[in-house]
Amino acid sequence: MAKVGIVMGSDSDLKVMSKAADMLEELGIEYELTIISAHREPDELIEWTRGAENRDVKVIIAGAGMAAALPGMCAALFALPVIGVPLSGKNLDGMDAVFSIMQMPPGVPVATVAIDGAKNAAILAAKILAAGDDAILEKIKNYTADMKAQVVAKDAKLKQVGYKQYLAEK
Repeated sequence: MAKVGIVMGSDSDLKVMSKAADMLEELGIEYELTIISAHREPDELIEWTRGAENRDVKVIIAGAGMAAALPGMCAALFALPVIGVPLSGKNLDGMDAVFSIMQMPPGVPVATVAIDGAKNAAILAAKILAAGDDAILEKIKNYTADMKAQVVAKDAKLKQVGYKQYLAEK
């Protein structure tokens, strides 16, 4: 069964990157989750990434902050899609990671989601897998319909109780 590889450079990234795992679990998609530092463990990163295809990984989600080398290195080593999650940092609030992940050289693309956007990275990975899997496509359609229903319910409640009561209940 096709799965998603989730990789991050540090355990400090786990709070954000776990949202990708949660979303994939909700959609019933297998994944593997690992910590590998691109700068401190280059050989391990090469081994993990080059072996991903043999482990039936079809998409990699790579979370990285600051210099954000991890997504680009994964993309250089893995022939299938890589989604980068720029992580907010101490100094530049994640903008350094955004630019590092977005500014890949020609031929080495990395899809990039919002800062700390691991949940959206998982949804994008699911949509990529859904291109060849009708069961995943149906799950994505159901998830989208559920989101719409939640917004419709919130609007109905707002109209029923008014904005002051609505906010008081939050």
